[in-house]
Amino acid sequence: MTRDLPITLFYSPQTRATGARVLLEELKVPYELHVLNMKAGEQRQPAYLAINPLGKVPAVRVGDTLVTEQGAIYLYLADLFPETGLAPALTDPDRGAYLRWLFIYGSCFEPAVVDRFMKREPGSMNETPYASYESLIDMLEDTLKTGPYLLGERFTAADLLWGIALNWTTMFGLVEARSAFKAYMERLNSRASIQKVSAEDVAMAAEHEAAAAHLKAG
Repeated sequence: MTRDLPITLFYSPQTRATGARVLLEELKVPYELHVLNMKAGEQRQPAYLAINPLGKVPAVRVGDTLVTEQGAIYLYLADLFPETGLAPALTDPDRGAYLRWLFIYGSCFEPAVVDRFMKREPGSMNETPYASYESLIDMLEDTLKTGPYLLGERFTAADLLWGIALNWTTMFGLVEARSAFKAYMERLNSRASIQKVSAEDVAMAAEHEAAAAHLKAG
């Protein structure tokens, strides 16, 4: 069975891959980390470009199945282990909202935040995938005000994706830390999976920084 095959997460600390690792911790399944030092540019070397030609993490391999892109990884892994309850089943009425939030993240949220950060003038509301930054953020806030999670009382893998993203984007001032977002992040950050991975990421990132500096000093 696919679910019994070995899982390898291609990973670098304090990146988009953090959420995928948190998801694996929540799923409570064994996995192996294939760590890349992005400070040293390992994600741009041929060995990893053969995994993901875009040179981005995360990527996950389950047996012979390789999956890249955050939304796809969350969807694939959470469906692979339905007993955890992190993904509504295909026939579950909540499935539509769950998929919606998984795909809004990559299709709308990241482009909106990057455009705003880069001070790029977006197209009209009909031309951008996210309509406008303000309408997208207001929609997210309205959903989380009634929360406590994206699907109301039901916690899913989509919350791990959004909770970690909001942590980073509000930390760096890319998204306003509205009260609904702060309360949501507090709920997510109390989870053992996030605390564990975050602490290990700090140590791993320091090691990578030192290794990259050593290579540069050469």
